[in-house]
Order: sequence, then C-alpha cells, then structure tokens
Amino acid sequence: MNNESLMARLAQFVPPFWPKNLVEAGVVKNLTLEQDILVISLVLPFVDYQLEASLQRLEAELCQLSGAKQVKWQIRSDVATLAPGNEAQPISGVRNIIAVSSGKGGVGKSTTSVNLALALKALGATVGILDADVYGPSIPMMLGVTDGKPLSDDGKTMTPISAYGIKANSIGFLVGAGDATIWRGPMASKALSQILTETRWGDLDYLIIDLPPGTGDIQLTLAQQIPTTGALVVTTPQNVALADAIKGISMFNKVKVPVLGIIENMSYHTCSQCGHQESLFGEGGGQRVSNQQQVPLLGQLPLVASLGKDMDEGHPTVVAHPEGELAALYLALAARVSLSLYFTSTPVPTRLYTRLV
Repeated sequence: MNNESLMARLAQFVPPFWPKNLVEAGVVKNLTLEQDILVISLVLPFVDYQLEASLQRLEAELCQLSGAKQVKWQIRSDVATLAPGNEAQPISGVRNIIAVSSGKGGVGKSTTSVNLALALKALGATVGILDADVYGPSIPMMLGVTDGKPLSDDGKTMTPISAYGIKANSIGFLVGAGDATIWRGPMASKALSQILTETRWGDLDYLIIDLPPGTGDIQLTLAQQIPTTGALVVTTPQNVALADAIKGISMFNKVKVPVLGIIENMSYHTCSQCGHQESLFGEGGGQRVSNQQQVPLLGQLPLVASLGKDMDEGHPTVVAHPEGELAALYLALAARVSLSLYFTSTPVPTRLYTRLV
C-alpha cells in the first residue's frame, strides 16, 4: 500500500464548507490495510454533519490506489479548546463559549440558540446553554423545564438543569415566573456573571450563551467579562433588523470577540399547501451584511409555524422532528458554526484550561 499516494489524494479533497483539505486540516491520523479493507482514521477538532457521506465519493479511487476492496472510515470528534477573544478568565471545564446575539428583539435569537445547542449535541458534542436574557428569560419554557430548580449542596455553587442531554441555567430558574426582574445594567451584569461562574457545568465542548437583544451596557459588559470564543449575530432580512445586526457586529469587533458569522432567520416561508416559497421580510439582506462586514453568512432559516409551536410546547424542533427538513438545517448550521469557530480561532494547550475529571 502506497501511503504517499493515498495522502496525496486525501490532500486534494476539501469537504463542504471546510477552508482546508483533509491533510492541511490535520485530521488524518492513520491509514491501515486490514484484510482488503482500507481503514482511515480521522479525528476532528470540531463536529461535522454528513462528512462520511461526502467522503464516499473518494472510495473508488482510494481502493484503486491501495488495492483494497472497500474503505472503512473511523471518524470521531475531540473538540479543541480555543482561545477566547478577550482576556477574561476561563470557566472551569468549558472548552468554548459561543455568544448568540441580536441587534433587536423578535428575530428568533433564543429559538436559534436552543436548536443550535441541541444540534451540536446531536452531532456528538457536550453542550450547555446559559440564558442571559434577565428581563425575558425564555430558555426554561423552550426546553420544557419551567419547574426546574438548580440545587446547591455547598451554598456556593449550583448544578444546572438537564434537558434533552444538554445542561442549562437561567435567571428564569431562580426567579418566580410571575416576578418581574427589575435591575439596572450593572446589577444584571453582575448577576449573570455569578450564574455563569457559580454553575457546575462539568466538561463542556460548547457553552451557548443566549444574550439579551440589543447592544447596550449589559451586552457590552458581558462580552468583556465572559471568555467568549466567538459570537453569532441573528437577524431577519428586514432592513431595520439588518441595521441593528451591523451594530452587534461592531460591538463584538470593539471588544475583540471574533464574529463567526450571521444567521438569517425567517428568510422565507414555504406554503404548506402548494410548496411556494415567499420572502415575507425581504431577501438578500443577510448576504449584503455578510459582504459589507466581511463575515460569513452561516445559514438561512425559514419561517415555519411548527417551529413556534414546538418551542411553546417545550419540545424543540431538533428533538421533536429529528428527521425533518428543519432539523437538518439546524444540524448543518451547527456544523458550520463549529467549523467557523475552529478555523477562525487559535487552539490553546489544554493545560491552560482547568479540565474536570
């Protein structure tokens, strides 16, 4: 078996949405020939979606080069710890923090945060979510755990709530559903920092933080105090939402948090009767902002009535309809977010971050 020829062929293959080929990305770990089966081991420092399906187009050539009768792919993820964009202290056990923001409310930021977290989990990552919207916490309802109460056995730290295989915490768990949260910016920022640092998250590949909408004092303080690895900006195609999305990108640039990309929500609506697609809120807006601000457009998600129903019932779409078209869009989005995070950030030695045993 000629390993050089095999590696040369693998070096020509760039999987969908990867900026590098398999060899440049450093994911090819081993090539062995076992009883006419070519075994190729790949270890990914991120999670991906349908990678093995895209690799199948290589199999005939690889068999010819190696003399094997078939190819067996061994693919696993070992998510890398990446450097945060700021100098905030890392959170014990948490490898990467992704902030999900929006310049204005009503664009589906929290819905996107929850389904993104569940999609990352479905792709094999360990995931947590922090609801940082102190004035309108919605994550407990969306995850179907409104009665959840974080427990504390030492009076200093608390255990997060588990839902659908991810860990969650929110001011909504700590304040009664009918109680208004009336805090000034500094109080809200301090409370959220405490929730983040005093929660026993355990080992997480990704912690999703659902930020409040806007670009005010709370968002700026959190962006500076939390060791954020990267940020996502959720918008709709409407011009008023796009203008606020640009402000969000500018905010993260000022605090030196990498903007991983834009997610355009409610991009189009598909008629359930005839299948006709219509752009209810305009079209092309996310791409225009992407071009103008030089950040990727990571996904365009449709306006679907069942999505809101799923979230209201506390049974998010990714887990309610895992084989559905919308779930597939979220899985693809999660993979692109993971890829963008890895290829735009700097891997750091694991020893710099406290990992829990």
